[in-house]
Amino acid sequence: MALVPYDGNYLPVLSKLHNSSAEFHFADHNVRLTQDWNKLGVAAVVWDAAVVMCMYLELGQVELTGKVAIELGAGTGLVGIVAALLGAKKVTITDREPALGFLAANVKENIPPDQLGAVEVSELTWGQGLERYPKGGFDIVLGADIVYLEDTFPSLLQTMEHLSSEISVVLLACKIRYERDTNFLSMLKQRFTVHEVHYDKERDIHIYKAVKLPARRDL
Repeated sequence: MALVPYDGNYLPVLSKLHNSSAEFHFADHNVRLTQDWNKLGVAAVVWDAAVVMCMYLELGQVELTGKVAIELGAGTGLVGIVAALLGAKKVTITDREPALGFLAANVKENIPPDQLGAVEVSELTWGQGLERYPKGGFDIVLGADIVYLEDTFPSLLQTMEHLSSEISVVLLACKIRYERDTNFLSMLKQRFTVHEVHYDKERDIHIYKAVKLPARRDL
């Protein structure tokens, strides 16, 4: 996640992103998220990729019950919150330090008190301090609209590799806006098997499922 404020002269089509809150209904819960475009920019609004990811998780194509999950570049935390509401045993919702207070408030607002112990908000800058997270310790790695800054691609890939094992599932929801986005998928395919598992035509959002390739054992 990059804490990048956008210019105030935004397009009218983006006006909903400047609302102070956004409301959804997922996992039989009303989810109300605070948004703060002016303070945190793109990190603090709900993008379509997160919504489509949550819709996909609700379809039950990926088993969440009893699983240990982590969300990268969580922003408002919508995806991680919905993963917890859908039955994940433990969810770690991560972003860079400036966004954590905002993120924690959204988690507290939307996770039932008896489930709060199963959700952790944690600082994670891709490629840094990875030893704080168990290597291969997550069943599911989630990311919504995190593929957009080319400079972060190597560290994002390093982070995904560290967090996942050969039986983990990585789910990425994203638009394919530019050639660099396709380039990231090519990088990903060098370390993971990658399949497109869902496409939302209305929102132009792709969801990719990636599974880590077995470690190469040189003869």
